[in-house]
Amino acid sequence: MQTFSEPSVYQSSKCNFTHGTIGHLDPKQLPTKGKPWAALAGLDFIHKVDLILPEETFKLIQESLLKGPAPEYRRVIMTLGDILTGDFLKEYIKQGNIMMLSEGTIGVDNVFVLKSGNLKMFLDKETYERAGLVGKPHGVKGKRGLKPRWVVEIDLSAHAMWPGKKGFDRLIYACKNALSRPMTWLFCNLSSGSPDPDPLTPHAPVKFTSTAGITEDIFVKLPSRKPSPDMVASGDRDEYEEFATGIYEWLSLLRLESPRILASDDIDPFLSRYRVPGDTQDHRPASVCKISWQGFLSSSWARKTLVDVILALPAKTWFSFSATTFSSGMMTDASEFSFFRPPESSREYLAWEVKSHE
Repeated sequence: MQTFSEPSVYQSSKCNFTHGTIGHLDPKQLPTKGKPWAALAGLDFIHKVDLILPEETFKLIQESLLKGPAPEYRRVIMTLGDILTGDFLKEYIKQGNIMMLSEGTIGVDNVFVLKSGNLKMFLDKETYERAGLVGKPHGVKGKRGLKPRWVVEIDLSAHAMWPGKKGFDRLIYACKNALSRPMTWLFCNLSSGSPDPDPLTPHAPVKFTSTAGITEDIFVKLPSRKPSPDMVASGDRDEYEEFATGIYEWLSLLRLESPRILASDDIDPFLSRYRVPGDTQDHRPASVCKISWQGFLSSSWARKTLVDVILALPAKTWFSFSATTFSSGMMTDASEFSFFRPPESSREYLAWEVKSHE
């Protein structure tokens, strides 16, 4: 009997683990290349950021990180044609630096994404054919009873993307005949200032501020949070995988504020089999703090925040910094990046990069 590979729609997300060291950090020139910075920069639209650190270091972060302005974003109702015409095109797309995400679920609805001047349109077959644009197939493949979908990518920052140019006029034609429905968008201006007058104002945007949520005095069981010298020396893949999985699971439960990682937890093993990783005699109780931001956040803001945290905390203080994107696709998977600095390790780090399957 011939066997077939598992359908792509059922494939799970992939996680890449890295154990390395970071170089010198200059707050005036943020790193963009190499690990772990490239993985963080690769996150498109971040929905939530969590910072976990020892309770005794919270005041250091409070003074240096939380007193600055919180990230802002807006919710606005516009058509795609509104974005591509008038001052909005000139001020925000050609000269500015914005990111926008429309309502809907990729793979189910028609979804539009705009970032760094690059427009992506995830369309069903009917809309794609009516639009008359050039794209390529997207999503799951094979006979699964699912309707085919297409993705169209257009670089709006290109010199040819101006009114009167053939390619741009074709896009405007598609906006009038196939992509004319008003949609709810999330809008974030990555530039330091806004145009005056602001082309967004006529569309009555609603302003939101991602104020930090603080949870103090979480009394937890601390596992061993640093790879043993023997593990590092041997480079044993299975041992590394077990250690990395255990720490990642513990940090994830801490982000969720699960009672399973609390020092006072005594749930019946019949109800929950989870145990804090490592030997029980190595566990010690400690108080930790969690700081969370939620909204429509950029990877550049997350990168700057991580650098600020590294520079603000004492060199040998452990902490965890995690960023999760909006869920996408029919499986509602999200991409994620988690950075962990072990205790007594000023330059050493552990990083997990979870990539959602499209």
